[in-house]
Amino acid sequence: MKFRLARHTNSIEELANFYVKIIGLDLLDEFKNHSGYDGVFIGKNNLDWHLEFTQTIEKVNHTFDDDDLLVFYPGTQSEYDEIIVRINKNNITHSVPKNPYWQTNGITIQNPDGHYVIISKQRINEI
Repeated sequence: MKFRLARHTNSIEELANFYVKIIGLDLLDEFKNHSGYDGVFIGKNNLDWHLEFTQTIEKVNHTFDDDDLLVFYPGTQSEYDEIIVRINKNNITHSVPKNPYWQTNGITIQNPDGHYVIISKQRINEI
């Protein structure tokens, strides 16, 4: 089974830059003016999941709860450290997560739409 998380946005370019240049994902594909929609697919090559962001002229008003999270588990300490360097280099403010678990087990930031993103200190093989 494959998985896609699709979400509409007003900031497609900013989101693409955030997930590719800061988080370290790959721009897998994109499309322009498909029935009025522009879109990007972001993930990692050869994995069975990706994020899709679409944009139209419609203005979107997202409301995210403090427990609505995207959690990324870097595969190595080096990958984790590189993400943190990019976060700090780009002056992205760390947030305090509502869930106490993430206060000690990850770094919390917000993407350009205000959605919380966790970079876990645990490796994927530890969960």
